[in-house]
Amino acid sequence: MTSPRINVKPATLRWACERSRIDPTLLARRFKRLSAWESGEKKPTLKQLEAFAKATHTAIGYYFGPGPPKEPVSITDFRTIANTPVGKPSGDLLDTVYLCQRRQDWYQEFMRQEGEPPLPFVGSATLADPTEEVAADIRETLGFGLEQRQLATWTGALHCFTDRADAAGILVMVSGVVGNNNRRKLDPAEFRGFALADPFAPVVFVNGADSKAAQMFTFAHELAHIWLGETGLSDSEVREVPSHRTERWCSEVAADLLVPFAALRKEHRSGAEMHCELRRLARHFKVCTLVVLRRMRDAGLLRPDECQAAYEEQLARPHEPAKGGGSSSFYSTVSTRASKRFAIAILAKTFAGESSYTDMFRLLGVRRLESLRRLGHSLGLPIMREAPP
Repeated sequence: MTSPRINVKPATLRWACERSRIDPTLLARRFKRLSAWESGEKKPTLKQLEAFAKATHTAIGYYFGPGPPKEPVSITDFRTIANTPVGKPSGDLLDTVYLCQRRQDWYQEFMRQEGEPPLPFVGSATLADPTEEVAADIRETLGFGLEQRQLATWTGALHCFTDRADAAGILVMVSGVVGNNNRRKLDPAEFRGFALADPFAPVVFVNGADSKAAQMFTFAHELAHIWLGETGLSDSEVREVPSHRTERWCSEVAADLLVPFAALRKEHRSGAEMHCELRRLARHFKVCTLVVLRRMRDAGLLRPDECQAAYEEQLARPHEPAKGGGSSSFYSTVSTRASKRFAIAILAKTFAGESSYTDMFRLLGVRRLESLRRLGHSLGLPIMREAPP
């Protein structure tokens, strides 16, 4: 019996390929008749279409519609390239935002059930507030100053930074992949992070595929969004001054938080060779050299023309990613990707029979119950041995 063919709009197939950001050569190699499907010469069977949908990470229902669906990012998109809004989001970006929103929804309900009060710092700042004062408030609230990162590795400093935010009530999620799918790597060129502001369940997501120096700045930038109480998707790139007022303000807060003028002036060595001094200061403050350069200019330690020359030189140099502090275990990786605070809450509620196992598996991205038991144990929870009801 001949398998029935599905009348799929060629434009929908092309949309799925573009959305997936998968190398077209790889898709063409896997689906030999893809070009014929896209041209309309041939039609795929249902089984072929299901395999294509799975490979491109798209819902099968999309292929039965009149054409490609519109999928705008569900949060305010502040990303620009040369002050022009970024184009269509990838499926990896969209799925990451959706997953974080589902985790936030679960944690909001958890906080209300527990009778916890809203966090006072969410939305406590405005764009009219001096960035130095907001940076000082973040520093004081988190207990994260220069002394916490001065002697640490890049990874150690970032972990300290995120742990302090977690302790303050922020759900911090750092991942370089979609969920726990290591085959779906996130692209820092598309986005570096986002913030989901909420007084009960504020979320900060940082693209873990970026360098540690970039992650430090992105995290500080997204914290400023939380203090502002404004949800948004950011490209906190330090190469260009953001055109949007909110993004510019958040980047200034991040710079004030990570490289305070007083500390920079104290640490700066006048007369030192520029590149060596920039690298030394970058290691000291745990930021990239471009952030140091801008702070030196704004602090009056460099003339604008000196800064521009050094800036162009730094851009021309090969990228040197900040080295981390070794590999992490599976369990620490899961809690980092999903937020340690969130993981503890959902594991505890589920093991106590107050939340569904379906939610736990879906939101943590772990399929085996034994793995979740061990994850709970690694986070200080007792290992639950009973089978789920």
